[in-house]
Amino acid sequence: MWQPVIMIDGYILAVLGMSMLLPAGLEYYDSENLYSSFLISAMITFFIGLSLFVSNRVRISHMSLRQGFLVTGIGWISVGLFAALPFFLEGTVSTWTSAVFESVSGITGTGSTVLTDVEAQPRSILLWRSMLNGLGGIGIIIFAVAMLPFLGIGGMQIFQRENADASDKFMPKFVDIAKWLIACYIGLIALCTFMLYWCGMSRFDALNHALSAVATGGFSTKNNSVAFFDSASIEAVLSLFMVLGALPMTFYVMLLRSKEVDGFRLGQVKQFLKTVLLLTLFASLWMVWQNGVSFLTALRQSSFNIISVITTTGYGSTEFLNWGVWTGMFFTLLPLHGGCIGSTTGSIKVMRWQVLTSYLHKLFVSSIDQNRVVPVKVGDVPVDDNVVTSVLVYILLFLITTAVSAILLNFMGYDFVISLSASVASITNTGPGIVKEIGAMGNYAFFSDTAKWVLIAVMMLGRLEIITLLVVFTKTFWKH
Repeated sequence: MWQPVIMIDGYILAVLGMSMLLPAGLEYYDSENLYSSFLISAMITFFIGLSLFVSNRVRISHMSLRQGFLVTGIGWISVGLFAALPFFLEGTVSTWTSAVFESVSGITGTGSTVLTDVEAQPRSILLWRSMLNGLGGIGIIIFAVAMLPFLGIGGMQIFQRENADASDKFMPKFVDIAKWLIACYIGLIALCTFMLYWCGMSRFDALNHALSAVATGGFSTKNNSVAFFDSASIEAVLSLFMVLGALPMTFYVMLLRSKEVDGFRLGQVKQFLKTVLLLTLFASLWMVWQNGVSFLTALRQSSFNIISVITTTGYGSTEFLNWGVWTGMFFTLLPLHGGCIGSTTGSIKVMRWQVLTSYLHKLFVSSIDQNRVVPVKVGDVPVDDNVVTSVLVYILLFLITTAVSAILLNFMGYDFVISLSASVASITNTGPGIVKEIGAMGNYAFFSDTAKWVLIAVMMLGRLEIITLLVVFTKTFWKH
């Protein structure tokens, strides 16, 4: 069972090692330092990855579900550890824990940072942070498996674990799916880069923000995040691509291939866009009424920050906690919404809330009229009872994980509001919290190493949707 898992993990690390050559080249261009931390990290990562791949290479005719779970979990954890090497060797952070925190935050698309002065970092480090957002957005595992057609892996189990959307079997081979997904993803990043550059960003800043916006990761090259640019056009472009990143990637593939979009997927998209529109309108009208700002100013500020938080990106353009007394609770709960299943966003996601809402509707109707049959639906598509059960279990585990991590941080001596905010920001992969210390212009550097490891675990659990990792630690998983 282990040989294929280790082989694929080795290939993933080899790909990660080669990707480090891009910031290594940038560092050489900027400083003419040939033996940079990135080159050393690339050599270490590529050598270990290639060794694991070659020493365990076998032709795989079938991947079991158990192996799919292992590949996903081990792949993400190993990437998080090896991606930390440049941060540590470069001296960007003082401890290995902080280096792992920064890399895991990047690869999971969380966007939390331990860097107190982002703008003081070399461009190679800034590019690497954004690249981690980009790699995490599409999924390093999907990227690697897409490059393995010679192994004969169907890969559908891995695809389901990564995207959690069992209805995505609209192509006969996983390799075709992955190639189309990657093509659409890169296309969105390229278009976003061009539009940001056209709006006044430098080429470097445009590329970095495009990577983190489409990936809904949130890493910025500026200490004050997007507020640094103070540009309505830049905020509009980033808002557009954060929304596009929050929609199912398979949605674009279907449109490009002239296939009819199924009701299940279309129902998510409609509900997400409707929610964003209504929340933005509510916040805009509140700011006009309460703070006396113009409607256009209110619309600009509310739309950008609401989109940033609901898509779990975590950019900041203004201090939204000054909008009113309700904003603290509002922006604590908003990340729990998330984008669509099959997108780059984190959190619970639209479809699960639709299932929960429809299930509650069924319970209410049944309690009044017990003879009436009320199906649970997402849009116009009926949902199987097993799906309802899995959704309820997932939401319960999500809330339990959030509560446990918040209590642990509180026991370590941190204020309860900071503890809860950090837990929500980590489990939803949003990054910035609702308090100044860890807000969009703040950082997580003040947390102890123990607290950082708790948050690292929570970020990883959130990115892999909890069950994917927890199931590995059950007795049933290891029974033959």
